[in-house]
Amino acid sequence: MTAPTAPTAPAPAGLTTGALARRLGVSPTTIRSWERRYGIGPAHRAPGRHRRWEPEDVAVLEEMCRLTARGVNPAEAARTALAAGSGPGSGSDSGSGSGPERSTARTGTASGGNTLPVGTVRPECRGLARAAVRLDAPEVARILRRSVDELGAVVAWTEVMTPALRAAGRKWVAEGERYVEVEHLLSWHVAAALRRVADRPEPLPGPAVLLAGMPSELHALPLEALAAALAERGLPFRMFGPAMPPEALLEAVRRTGPPAVLLWSQVTRTADRALVERVVRTAWGPQGARTQPVVLVAGPGWAGPRRPPGTLRPRDLATAVDHLEALLR
Repeated sequence: MTAPTAPTAPAPAGLTTGALARRLGVSPTTIRSWERRYGIGPAHRAPGRHRRWEPEDVAVLEEMCRLTARGVNPAEAARTALAAGSGPGSGSDSGSGSGPERSTARTGTASGGNTLPVGTVRPECRGLARAAVRLDAPEVARILRRSVDELGAVVAWTEVMTPALRAAGRKWVAEGERYVEVEHLLSWHVAAALRRVADRPEPLPGPAVLLAGMPSELHALPLEALAAALAERGLPFRMFGPAMPPEALLEAVRRTGPPAVLLWSQVTRTADRALVERVVRTAWGPQGARTQPVVLVAGPGWAGPRRPPGTLRPRDLATAVDHLEALLR
């Protein structure tokens, strides 16, 4: 008979402080500071071992991150998070008061890395970047909805969405594939928040401007932001999205007779000047009363002193909206 083997020690459960910091998008020092000042710490500690954060502990810290991102001071955020969750001394089980939003964030396993360096930005942008790193989809959606509703599409795009998107792009370029999931999550929710404003149940009256990306241009979010800003002002538009084929673009201009056409290019290689000149020359209407559109070229792809002849080049989203409103009014 074979002698029984000695039982192996069970693997330690829970997250280390470093792993938890990466998941939440904060520094380990911040977590230790919160634990020391506000009593937000692991409910169970084994003597002689590193701290291990169980799911209920993580849920409390996730709520702490959400509240501080919304502008709640840390002391009040800690009291609220402990009362709502299952932190030390709360007297509740791990499921009480969690709700669908917390459950979604707690069960996710991808960490997303450390923080997104967004620089000096609005608090909403900092909160958005932290939520994106945590892959906290409900919080990302909430921040974006509130930003658009309270600030308007132009300010929300310029001061909240764009800095966070740029930081996510810089991060995954520097770190490799590790941060692609953060950018994808953020981009999808940005598009959803903008589309929520741009989609109207009833068509807006009057002639509509035409919005499209150049044939090789795959970036659509700036066009989504422009559509949302136009919808806020009650200005009609037709959105054709990115990568509009040349002949389809020209045919759309001929068929719809827009007073203005805005063409987006994110990088210089997608800025097709010859095609823009063809759009400028495209006319419609009866003989003797034919009309041509005003063409706006927008985006970094058109940078440089020489823009296509017969076009306008707005410097930013707000200017583009003002130009289009003036043409429509």
